[in-house]
Amino acid sequence: MKVKALPLACLVAAMLAPSVTLAHEAGEFLFRAGSVTVRPNEGSDNVLGLGSFNVNNDTQLGLTFGYMITDNIGIELLGATPFQHDVGVGKVGTIATVKHLPPSLMLQYYFGSKESQWRPYLGAGVNYTTFFSEDFNKTGKGAGLSNLSVDDSWGVALQAGLDYNVDKNWMVNASVWWMNIETDVNFTSTDSSGNRTRHSIDTRLDPWAFMFGVGYKF
Repeated sequence: MKVKALPLACLVAAMLAPSVTLAHEAGEFLFRAGSVTVRPNEGSDNVLGLGSFNVNNDTQLGLTFGYMITDNIGIELLGATPFQHDVGVGKVGTIATVKHLPPSLMLQYYFGSKESQWRPYLGAGVNYTTFFSEDFNKTGKGAGLSNLSVDDSWGVALQAGLDYNVDKNWMVNASVWWMNIETDVNFTSTDSSGNRTRHSIDTRLDPWAFMFGVGYKF
């Protein structure tokens, strides 16, 4: 009789024992790091009759810093090392390079509970993109182009992600962002007679960003 009662007693004890918190809970800070790839979905006005701008992808170190306001609501700041992109136009090929940083502040909702090992989430917020180190290469300069600058941009940012909690502190993360980035690309052209004209080209980047990495909670 005592042997039969032992498994039942163990089951009751397990049910009454406090659950182990694996996932994020109110008051925790979350730090994530990993590889983030930016893939522009670009479009622009016609550039000197040669076609639209095209921009290549780039991969850098991505960093996010988050805080859980409640067990289900959090805020997060996205950062990264500077992205560098080759900029081309029509069939001419690459004419310039530009660097940018796209810090984004997100308000997030996490599904599940603080005991959940899998924690999917959605976020929405604002993106600020700053451009720097804009420069025409030999091809661009050879075509009479100079004084390149790209205006900074404010826009909406959307996010979806998933955390897998390995233990109380460590997690594996996958996330994706979409950012509304609209800017003006400004430059000067010089024709064969030496006449200089300043241009401003409306340009849309609207990139997707994909991040895979690990995180730590404390």
